[in-house]
Amino acid sequence: MSMPIRLSCLLWLCTGLAPMPVPAQPATDALMLATDLRGEIDVEAYYVSEKLDGVRGRWDGRALWTRGGQRISVPAGFTRGWPDGPMDGELWLGRGRFEETSALVRGADPTDPRWRHLRFLVFDLPDHPGPFSDRVAAMRQLSARMTHPHLAIVAQTHLPSRPALDIRLVEVVASGGEGLMLHHRDARYAAGRSPALRKLKPFDDAEARVVGYLPGKGKYTGMVGALLVEHRDGRRFRIGSGLRDAQRIDPPAIGSLVTYRHNGVTSNGLPRFARFLRVRDDEPRGRQADEGTGAPVTAPR
Repeated sequence: MSMPIRLSCLLWLCTGLAPMPVPAQPATDALMLATDLRGEIDVEAYYVSEKLDGVRGRWDGRALWTRGGQRISVPAGFTRGWPDGPMDGELWLGRGRFEETSALVRGADPTDPRWRHLRFLVFDLPDHPGPFSDRVAAMRQLSARMTHPHLAIVAQTHLPSRPALDIRLVEVVASGGEGLMLHHRDARYAAGRSPALRKLKPFDDAEARVVGYLPGKGKYTGMVGALLVEHRDGRRFRIGSGLRDAQRIDPPAIGSLVTYRHNGVTSNGLPRFARFLRVRDDEPRGRQADEGTGAPVTAPR
C-alpha cells in the first residue's frame, strides 16, 4: 500500500469507525507509582536513584509482566535462577534506548541478539513488609548472593541536601539520563500513586490518548502533521512537535496512550509547547477508558 493511500485510510478511520476491540490482558498486581516532586522535602530522608528510560516490569516469581499486565516472552534461560519472590524493576538496554527496549520486549523474538544485553534492574520488592530502608538492605543481600547476566539491583544512595540533589540531577541529565527517583526510607510498598515515591526531572511530562490525526502540510504532505489527543478529563489538543518522519508515515494507533513533554500549562490548562516523546505500549488497549474515550474523531479545523 502506498504512503498516500495508507494515510488516506488512517484519516478515513478517524471519521467515525471505532477501533477494533482488543482482548483483555491478564493484569499484574497493582504497582507503586511515583508523583512529581514539587516544593521542598527533607532530602536526607530519601533514597535517590536514576530514573531509568526503559520498560517497567514485574517479576511474579515465575514470569515477567509489563506494567499494563501483558506477559513478556523471554528467551530460554533469560530468567533461569531468578528468585521466586516478586520484584519490581525496569527492563533496560541503556540510556536513550527506550524504543529499542520497547521493540525488543514487544517483538518476543528469542533470536534477537539484543536480548544478550537486556537487563532487569530491580528497584523494589513488592511483597516485603518492611519500610523501604529494609527493602534496600534485602535487595543488596540479593545482589551479593547471586550473579546473573540479566539481573541487577538499581543503585540507591543518600544525598545531604537539596543543592546536592540538584547537582546530581544535572549530572544525570547531562549524561543522557531522564531524571531521578526519590523513595522515602520509611515507606511501605503500596499500590497506586504515592507521595513517598517522587520523580524529579528537568521537564514536565504527561500522558494522553490518541483520538485522531491532522494531515501534514509542506514537507509533511501525505503524512500525519499532528496527533489529536485527549486527556482523561476530556480536554483535547494537538501534538506535532517531536514526531519523526517514520512516525508521521506510520503514526501511533487510534486509542494508544502516548507520553509527551511540555513546559507548564496555559491559562486554559492545556500543555504549553507539547512535544511527543513515546508511545506507552506497556498498557493493554482494553484500558483506554481510563484516559479518555478513545473514540476516533475528525480533527477540528
